[in-house]
Parts: sequence; structure tokens; C-alpha cells
Amino acid sequence: MNLNIHGKQMDIGDALRGHITDKLEDVNEKYFNRAIEANVTLAPEGSAFTKTHISVRIGKDIMVMSDATEPDPYASFDKACEKVAKQMRRYKKRIRDHHERLENLPEDNFMPARDVVISSNEEKSIEEQAEQDHADPLVVAEMTTNIQTMSVSEAVMRLDLSGENALLFRNAHHNGLNMVHKRKDGNVGWIDPEGNSGSESLKVVSG
Repeated sequence: MNLNIHGKQMDIGDALRGHITDKLEDVNEKYFNRAIEANVTLAPEGSAFTKTHISVRIGKDIMVMSDATEPDPYASFDKACEKVAKQMRRYKKRIRDHHERLENLPEDNFMPARDVVISSNEEKSIEEQAEQDHADPLVVAEMTTNIQTMSVSEAVMRLDLSGENALLFRNAHHNGLNMVHKRKDGNVGWIDPEGNSGSESLKVVSG
């Protein structure tokens, strides 16, 4: 596993770096042993806290991510690492099955798409926002991504693992575009547009 450890505006000493390496390698060996890459970033949060972000790529487009904030850098990392371990423990068998299925999928099961980051209007004045409303949005970054074909249950798993708020995918049942998203009530919403063969329109999936 390729492990990258970064400190933003803080020094990562050898002791902490060794602690991070040992714990992540232990989690990888215990629950999956196929992780390709892991990135750990620690940064000050406020005046007395440290925030840790962990992302682990454990297969073709399968990401596990977690965040934690604690006063002590070790405690911050340990909490984020435990979240990763909990997710991998929860989905251990399904991750392996999903990984093997993805490795054998033909290329036409992936829909190429643009992934564009658009500037927020939060820091703009009312006048500037009004002008922006009549113009194209300001693009901060543009990347390419793949929209994958999977079942709804797989999409819910991927959403949970990623820590993101929403996931767009192609429903393996009818090949139409669907979305799952996290709801404020703790459940997961599933949007299946009308017109897709076998469409369910809008459902709530228990989280």
C-alpha cells in the first residue's frame, strides 16, 4: 500500500508518522489487504484542535474516507482511523465481492463524465451575485470521472464508504441514471427518474 502522510501548517514528527503507518497497515491487513493507496492529512483546527482526513483507495474507484477533530493529533488520527476500520469491517465481504466484480466489468459499464468544481457565491456581494446569475458559473477545476453501473444496494454502500453527500450511478436493473443521497433524518434517499424502465421515482432507504 502506498501511504502518503501530510501536515498542513504543522510538523509530522517521526513518532506520529510511525504510529499512523502501523495503524493503517494493520487495518488494511485485517480487513482487506488490497488497499492501493492511502492519504492522511493533519491540520490545525481553530486554536487548540487537530483535524485528520483519511482517504483509502481499496480498489478500482472504491474509496473509504473519514474525518475527525480532537485536541491531540494522535487522538484525532486514531478516531479517524477507527471510522475507516468500522466501515471496512461493516462491508468487508461486500467490498471484496464488489472489487472482484469491478475488475471484470467491460469498459461499457463505465460512463465517462465531466466533474466540474464551480465557485461558490457565498463571499460575493449581492450585486456581484446578480451579475453572476446571468453569466456562466466560474469554473474552479475540471476533471474526468466515470459513472459506474451498480445495484442500488451497492450505491448505498459506496455512498456510506465515501463520506460524500450524494452519488450518481447507472442502475444495473434498467441502465438509467439514478442518485442516492444522505438525508437530514439519517436515512438515504434514492432518486430514480420517471422514464427509466422499472423506475421507482423517489424512495427513502433506511440508513
